[in-house]
Amino acid sequence: MRVEQKENYTLIVSDEDSFLKFYNNYIKSKKTFEKEHLILQISDEINISNEDFLLFLSNAEQKKENGTSFVIINSNINIDDFPDNFNIVPTLIEAVDILEMEAIERELGF
Repeated sequence: MRVEQKENYTLIVSDEDSFLKFYNNYIKSKKTFEKEHLILQISDEINISNEDFLLFLSNAEQKKENGTSFVIINSNINIDDFPDNFNIVPTLIEAVDILEMEAIERELGF
């Protein structure tokens, strides 16, 4: 797992060879990122199921309650298979756009 601090968010990139290894590494370190906007970039090379992605749903909901954003990047899944409040996008550019939109929503009180 590679962590990159950006100006407005933290990017976490999977470099493990399996989803389970990445997920376990993320869980061990997630307290570190409690107050930060997070983008998780999960490699398209990792075999991952919809159920695996749903392991992040409660974390995404908790981040939203805390006033921070949580976005997952992966281009191999159908985002229509997930709840609307679960941000999954195919590119980093779209992930950053979501962070910006959610920042505007928070400023407007939504």
